[in-house]
Amino acid sequence: MLKLNNISVTFQSHGQVVHAVQHVTLHVKRGEIYGIIGSSGAGKSTLIRTVNLLERPESGEVIVRGTDISHLNGLELRKARQKIGMIFQHFNLIGSKTVHDNIALPLRAAGVSEDEIRVRVPELLSVVELTDKEFAYPGQLSGGQKQRVGIARALANNPDILLGDEPTSALDLETTESILKLLADINQRLGVTILLITHEMQVVKKICHRVAVMQGGEIVEENEVYELFSNPQHPLTQELVAKSLDLTLPKRVAETVQGDIIRLVYLGDNAERGVLSDTLRAHRVQINILHGHIEYINDKPIGILIISLVGDPVQIENATEHLKGQVAKLEVIRHG
Repeated sequence: MLKLNNISVTFQSHGQVVHAVQHVTLHVKRGEIYGIIGSSGAGKSTLIRTVNLLERPESGEVIVRGTDISHLNGLELRKARQKIGMIFQHFNLIGSKTVHDNIALPLRAAGVSEDEIRVRVPELLSVVELTDKEFAYPGQLSGGQKQRVGIARALANNPDILLGDEPTSALDLETTESILKLLADINQRLGVTILLITHEMQVVKKICHRVAVMQGGEIVEENEVYELFSNPQHPLTQELVAKSLDLTLPKRVAETVQGDIIRLVYLGDNAERGVLSDTLRAHRVQINILHGHIEYINDKPIGILIISLVGDPVQIENATEHLKGQVAKLEVIRHG
């Protein structure tokens, strides 16, 4: 559906050349939700704006549905953009226009008749569950409602691709949940391919199928979301995943607990098995659970457990070796 091939973007800032995006290649499949995550300044906003040529790359190809659009201009570019909807972080609604007229803007720009617009706008409001707000003004809406209007507007011309530029970062947690649920529903019901950028791993975890991690204008890691969370490779990805899964043991506990402290990662069916009870039966050690939980990502479990092993050193070593064979990953945080 979308291919970005060897995309580079540079610009001048205070007399210096900034390499905002450097030789980025990524392919987004039809019908998937693809996330790009990175901290501020990583280049993700610049990259997503190259898809609809709001930011024209200095090199590389932007291929949408098999057509390279990176050199289009004028009418051809406007037609290509009609099939690429965009949701903005701060909504970008016109305060002096009603919800109806805000959603109608791209339709009028595309030359759709007023009769068709009168039918299409209520259809879109039904999709985003705002049928009672058609003639309200943006100032009368909550942040979540404004973003729903922004989503309806982005869907107006039946796009093949929906771009999300930090679509939930201006919203509270509860509203974020509802917007992510709406986007996932739109993806499933309408088959729209979604490419979104975010600095929040929770967003990626909730709705994305695949994800790329950006740093310094480059893609440093890319994978299926479950694989990325279960086995991150790049140091930045490892840091992001650790924070998201809350794998840190409080310092007070780490300093006072006896025995070896071990972090276990369980994947798939093993996340729901009695691995610790098997170890207790096989080895004469005391196992204390210090921290842990199970996460479900795309309906597949990842189990995280931090334990201490107390007992004879030989038995602890044997128990550790036994556990290594039962879990996806074992890390000795501290020897007792």
